[in-house]
Amino acid sequence: MADLTHLDAQGKARMVDVGGKAETQRVAIAEGRIAMSPEALAAIRDGAVPKGDVLAAARIAGIMAAKKTAELIPLCHPLALDAVTVDFAIEDSGVRVTAGAALSGKTGVEMEALTACSVALLTVYDMAKALDKGMVISGLRLIEKRGGKSGDWRAAD
Repeated sequence: MADLTHLDAQGKARMVDVGGKAETQRVAIAEGRIAMSPEALAAIRDGAVPKGDVLAAARIAGIMAAKKTAELIPLCHPLALDAVTVDFAIEDSGVRVTAGAALSGKTGVEMEALTACSVALLTVYDMAKALDKGMVISGLRLIEKRGGKSGDWRAAD
């Protein structure tokens, strides 16, 4: 079990010691999608959702979530993020969310980008559920990471 980074020699969970690692610029980008009815999508696009500006609320929620990732995901390191972005694309039958996280540090920001994207998607659902309870969140994934010992990686499309 010593080969698993989050387990000690006795198989007990532990936080990985990153103290000896070099600081590098680290970036991660995640994406996900929420599919919905044409009526709900039009209301979001037109700013006509009764709860208010869905995408503005989802952007703030995603940024806040990235900053709290270590409180949500066991064994994640608390990170001083340099930047978090949450962007939206209105598509034919839903909204695509792309979230990015960046820092100069000793560990990656993949979980922060994924958490930002997840919570932004959940916030879209919460804000628009009165219009469409059947919305479907799907496709949450890491699409890119840069920096660190393992180098750069990009998802195959």
